[in-house]
Amino acid sequence: MMKKHGLQIMSLLCCAFVLLSCTAAKKQSRYDAIQSEKKLVLGTCADYAPYEFHTEKDGKDTIVGFDVEIARAVAQDMGAELVIRDMDFDGLLAALVSGSVDIVLAGMTPTDERRQNVDFTDIYYTAEQGIIIRSADAKLYADSPLGLADKMIGAQRGTIQVGIAKTEIKGVAESDMEKPHKQIKELPKLPDLIMELKSGKVDAVIVELPVAQNYVAVHDDLMLASYTFKDSAGGSAAAVKKGEQKLLEAVNASLNTLKTTGKISQFAASAIESVEQQ
Repeated sequence: MMKKHGLQIMSLLCCAFVLLSCTAAKKQSRYDAIQSEKKLVLGTCADYAPYEFHTEKDGKDTIVGFDVEIARAVAQDMGAELVIRDMDFDGLLAALVSGSVDIVLAGMTPTDERRQNVDFTDIYYTAEQGIIIRSADAKLYADSPLGLADKMIGAQRGTIQVGIAKTEIKGVAESDMEKPHKQIKELPKLPDLIMELKSGKVDAVIVELPVAQNYVAVHDDLMLASYTFKDSAGGSAAAVKKGEQKLLEAVNASLNTLKTTGKISQFAASAIESVEQQ
């Protein structure tokens, strides 16, 4: 009888040990996992030069840009290798929530809606929003956004530019309740929007100014309007999974060092120069 009870006690102790081990494993922070795995997985959308874009290096397609350099510096601070996963912009936060990426850097603005699902770092870069139009339409749209009222505006799906188009450009909103957002065309990839503009399917594309400047530089039939829009949400920040405080603090520490040493400005200047040379 004592032997039976002893076996039961041992069995219970083994179960308790397994449960405690599972609980401990579940509670491991992503920061600790990154350090043990020596790998930091970056989620980005590499169609947004100079933030992140594709280029050829030594005959091989490579994702570069100043967001990538920032992520590489963060990974180095954590003693980890950077792994890049390229995806549509509107799928980035879902990938972060699911755990398929550790961090998102993609010129992303920390809006209140996004903060409901993920945590954001401090702002690391601030840019104005520019308007790309066809050079042939300079007299119509170049000097005032009023000319874009009721015109078709292109914006990358899932970005703050969609909201800016709705709130800042007169006539672009839910003015026609039977056809809401009829004047805004959203596509997942920015190059596709540029082609829509060039073919006359949209009348203007709203995008962050450094990105807009790069597109205009390589398309002679496109130009920038003389006006810009401010990013009321404050600029670009990195995102991590909600509740990963240790990882958030580590990324913020790296960003602070990069900002105070002027590295982010250097990364941005180098990326812009690289785009211009392509």
